Amino acid sequence: MTRYVVAGVDGSAASVAALRWAAAEGEARGLALRVVTVIPRAHGPLGATSGSTTGRRVAAAVAEVRRGRPGLDVVAREIAGVPDRVLNDVGAGAELLVVATRGSGGFPGLRLGSVALGVASDAPCAVVLVPGESGGNGVPEVAVGVDGHHPDARALDLAFETARRREARLRAVGAWRLPAPYDEQVVMPVEEDRADWEDGELQLLEEALRGPREKYPSVAVLPDLRLFGPADALVRASGGADLLVVGRGEARTSRGLGGVAHAVAHHTRCPLLLAPRH
Repeated sequence: MTRYVVAGVDGSAASVAALRWAAAEGEARGLALRVVTVIPRAHGPLGATSGSTTGRRVAAAVAEVRRGRPGLDVVAREIAGVPDRVLNDVGAGAELLVVATRGSGGFPGLRLGSVALGVASDAPCAVVLVPGESGGNGVPEVAVGVDGHHPDARALDLAFETARRREARLRAVGAWRLPAPYDEQVVMPVEEDRADWEDGELQLLEEALRGPREKYPSVAVLPDLRLFGPADALVRASGGADLLVVGRGEARTSRGLGGVAHAVAHHTRCPLLLAPRH
C-alpha cells in the first residue's frame, strides 16, 4: 500500500507554500504526495475550476513541485464537499495532512482559518499547519512542548523521530508558573523558594524526556524550562524553530483541540505539527 502525505491547496499563496512544505517533507520521508483541492458543491461540478484563477494557480504549483522533485509521486485531485470534512476523510489514510493556517477565505488579520481549525481539531492523522511567516535561526531545530506533569508520549516520539531524521537539535520546552499568590505578582517569593520550585519542574521535564532520550540516543536535546504560560512559552519558542511539535491536548469533547494547542495554532511562527490522538 502506498504511504502518502496530503496537502490541501486552494490556490492561495499560503496554500502553495504549504504544498511546497508538504512536498519537501514527503520526499524526505519517502512518501507519495496527494494534492487535494476541495470544490464546494455550490460552486459547480468537478472540473469547474480547471480554467479558473484558482485552477490555474493550483496546476502551476503542482507543475512546479513535479519539476523540482521529479522522483516524487504526485497525484492532484479535485473533490466536491465541505473542505475540512473532505480533507479529514482523505487524511484517514495519510501519514500527514498539511494545510496553511489560513487559505483564501476569511478576513484581513485572521491568523487561523476555519478549514485549518477544522483539520487541526478533527483529522485522524498528524497535521501540519504552515503559517505565512517562518521561524528558524540558522541552526536546524525542532521544538516540542512538554508537560512534565502529563507528558504526551505521541508528541514526544514524533518530535524525537523528526529531529533524528532531520539531524536537528531538539528543544524540549516546558512551562511553569509560580504558585498563587506569587503568579499574580502580589507577593514576591523568597529566592530559595523560587529556586526549589524551578528545580522541581526541571526534574519533571527531565523525567518526561528520559524514555525518548534512551530510544533516540543520537538526538541532541536542549531542555528549556520557561517561566511563562504554556501557550506563550511555545509561541515564543516557535520564533527560533524550524518545526514545533505539540500534542492536541484535552478538549471538552472527544474531538477538538485543547486550550494550549488551540492558542499555539493561532499564533505559531513556524510550521506546527500536531500529533495524532491515537
